Amino acid sequence: MVWKTSIRSLGVGIALVCILALNVSCSISYKFTGTSINYDLIKSIQLDKIANRAPYGWAPMEAMFNNKLQDLYANQTRLRIVRRGGDMQISGEITGYDQYNKAISADGFSSQVQLKLTVNIRFSNQKMNQHWERQFSATSQYNSTQQLSAVQERLVKEMIDDITEQIFNATVADW
Repeated sequence: MVWKTSIRSLGVGIALVCILALNVSCSISYKFTGTSINYDLIKSIQLDKIANRAPYGWAPMEAMFNNKLQDLYANQTRLRIVRRGGDMQISGEITGYDQYNKAISADGFSSQVQLKLTVNIRFSNQKMNQHWERQFSATSQYNSTQQLSAVQERLVKEMIDDITEQIFNATVADW
């Protein structure tokens, strides 16, 4: 009888230790922004207006792009966004906004259309003497039975989200 009581007490003790361990492990939280910025050295970023230079660009996408890029740096870094003289500088232009037939149906007509957004970005980090120029692009598809005007805002937002993340990762993330 003493033996059963000891085993039962041991089982209850193990259960309590497990519950406490789970409780402690659940209270630990991690915050990861993915940036590799030395905030002692780099304190500001200059985000020049990214102009829409695409031959067939959709007018609202310029403002959408600039707002998203600014929000990304404001929300995921401690950098101060300045108009001139930033420790890091980003400038560029939207250079392409094009549609392509993505898939052809059995009757020979287009069944899927691919929309592609291309942005040329110039980056400089004055403190680290780093400079580059790159093109970033993203694509999105829609059914050819739909009018572009019906899906354009959603597709452009998706592509802008993708491209601004690419720019953010190329400039301040340590991947």
